Order: sequence, then C-alpha cells, then structure tokens
Amino acid sequence: MSSESNNRGLKWAAGIILLTLLVLMFAISVYWSMEPDGLDVLALAENKAQKQNVEVVTGYVTTNTLIEIARTLLNKPGGYMSNDVMPPSVFLDNIPRWEFGVLVQIRDFTKALRNDISRTQTQSQEHPALAKAEPQFNVDSQSWLFPRAESEYSKGIDDLQEYLDGLTNPNNTQTQFFSRADNLRDWLKVVANRLGSLSQRLSASVGQERINTDLDGEPDATQSTIQATRIDVKTPWLQIDDVFYEARGTCWALINLLRAIEIDFGPVLEKKNAARSLQQIIRELEATQRKVWSPMVLNGSDFGFFANYSLVMSSYVSRANAGLIDLRDLLSQG
Repeated sequence: MSSESNNRGLKWAAGIILLTLLVLMFAISVYWSMEPDGLDVLALAENKAQKQNVEVVTGYVTTNTLIEIARTLLNKPGGYMSNDVMPPSVFLDNIPRWEFGVLVQIRDFTKALRNDISRTQTQSQEHPALAKAEPQFNVDSQSWLFPRAESEYSKGIDDLQEYLDGLTNPNNTQTQFFSRADNLRDWLKVVANRLGSLSQRLSASVGQERINTDLDGEPDATQSTIQATRIDVKTPWLQIDDVFYEARGTCWALINLLRAIEIDFGPVLEKKNAARSLQQIIRELEATQRKVWSPMVLNGSDFGFFANYSLVMSSYVSRANAGLIDLRDLLSQG
C-alpha cells in the first residue's frame, strides 16, 4: 500500500512539474511573440550624437536607423529566433517570418548604401565598411552554426557603425551620404517591387484566377518557358500566416526607414513637392501595424462571414505601393 501511495505521489509530482513547464513555456512563447514598437528615429540619432559629441550630419539619422533596426532584430524579446533549434522558439513561426521581412529591408538598404547613396557615380570607389556589411547581412537567415547568423549580422552592424563614424569625421572626406533624388528613387524602386510582390502573395490567400500579362506592352518580347494565359494562384493554407507576418515585418522596417528618409532627404522632398506624398505612404504602412486581436490569422473568403486579415493587409500594402510609384514620378521631375 505504501509503495502504491509513493508511485501515485510521484505521478502527481511529475504531472504538476510537466504542467508547470508547459504553462511557463506558453508564457515565454507569448512574450517572445510580441512585436517591437516603432523607433523614434530622430531622438535615437540625437541621443547617440550627443553621447559621442558629434554633429548630426546628412545621412546620420538614416544610417543610425538602419543600425537600430538591425539591433532590434537581434535584441528584441527572445532575441533572433529564425535559426533557433530548441523550444519554445523552434515552435514559433510568426516571429521568424516577421524577422525575415525586417531582414530583407536591412539587406536592400545596405545594398543601396553601398552601391548608390555613398557614391558619387558608378565608377567611384565603394566604401570598404559597406562592402563588408552587405555580404554579412546576406548570410542565410536560418544558419545556426558555421556561420551563426546572429554573429554575422552583428559584424554587419559594426561595419555600419564604422561607416556612421566616418560620416561625422570632418577629416574623412571619403565617407559620404549623398542626399540626391536619383539615389532615393533607385531605392524606392526596389521597395515598390518588394511591396508589389507581398501584395500579390497576400491577396492570393483566397485564391484567384489571373490573366497572364507578363509580356504585355512589348510585341517582340519572349520568355524562357511558355505559360498559360490564365493562371490559378493561391497561397497554401499553412503559409498564409507566414506571408502575413513577413508583410508586417517588412512594413515595420520600412516605416522606420522612411521616417529617417523624411529627415535626411528633407530638402530634396521639399524641392520636388513630395514631402506630403511620403507622409501619406508612412500612414498607409502604419495601418499595417495595428494590433492583431485574433490568436490566429483569419482567412475568410473575400465577401464571407469571417474577416480575411491577408486581404486587409494587402489593401494597405497596395496603397503604399501606389504611393511609392507616384513618389518616384515626383522625384524624377525637374
């Protein structure tokens, strides 16, 4: 009888321990799934400049914002989770997709810095720190060993900081940030392509039959393989939330970058009468960051009883994308 009581007691103790671990893991998962708030880009830049006793020169706010976005990616609750192989983060897929959306914007803007914004022309010498930073941010986001993604991204942050330090050094005339309309326009084209793709993937959550327009406008155009004139497009059910959170991460990073662009490219935007257009784009993107109250991404039909979060997100992304196209047109005008 005593032996049975002991066994029953051990089972109860094991059950309580297991339940406690499950509750604790669930609580940690909820905390780690919280998305970071937006950045006060000007305040962060001014505080850093004050601590380093340097002047906030052209390009300082934007470069510092890129650094802060990358640091947030690594230092938010739970740290960087895309390459985790242990629970509970290995069971979380929404935040890793959010991280990927942010990472793509870091990669795109670092490339723009290296190839365009820091150079006067195509034949000018690229900045060595930016030449190192770009490939480091392009390490596989899921690499967890040899190399470890976080370590490479941290090195990329250090290289961006080296470039930022050079901007504020009056004796370093080789480190420049050129606030020009053509530089901004080139980067915005990349952003528009990203948002256009996301919008299509989001709207495909309900499934669509699309007309193939790949060769429209060019009668002599050809392509590698023949496609049907009508294409059925539908995001797989298990990937709907992945696309949704990738879009949220993309828009979060873009909001912060565009707020910084508004400051560093302010004179250019005012001259082109494009400042309000940029502000409207930021407003559209801010709408994508509203709180998600449902524990899962709802995928109702387009005019059904239940909401379709992906279609709502797609509408905001599409409007921001249309605004970017108009903004690029304004920047191209004399």
